[in-house]
Amino acid sequence: MRRIAIALAATVSVVVLLFSYRTSTDATPVAAGRPLGRTQPSHPAAPPPASGTAAPPASGTAGAGTFTGDAADTRYGPVQVRITVAGGKITDAQAIEYPQESGRDVRINSEAVPELNQETLQTQTAQIDTVSGATYTSEGYQQSLQSAIDQAHR
Repeated sequence: MRRIAIALAATVSVVVLLFSYRTSTDATPVAAGRPLGRTQPSHPAAPPPASGTAAPPASGTAGAGTFTGDAADTRYGPVQVRITVAGGKITDAQAIEYPQESGRDVRINSEAVPELNQETLQTQTAQIDTVSGATYTSEGYQQSLQSAIDQAHR
């Protein structure tokens, strides 16, 4: 009888531990179509931003020149984007600052940053896809890119 009680208690403990295990450190889901104008990092306890607000395209009334977005703080360091606008279109996008402190940062961002730069040229907005494995860099890139686009529209 004692063995059964111990086995039952152990089983309950394992089940409780399994259900309480969190697989992600950030509870904020990445929602498509969310506004990206914030330069502060999102806090997991903060409510998600309202969806449906689209980022303004870089065409139309945008001025020509080079515009540097505000640096967006991320969990692993700041991300800052510079765009070049000509003829109302983004002709170049470069991340001029991004996390490079560890070998892991370098490995992840050496693949993610060129992908984010290319996607910016294709979409002409800050509503670009998040690169898998580089979520924080992607979100910081989007925020800084939106800031640069906003500057181009002034």
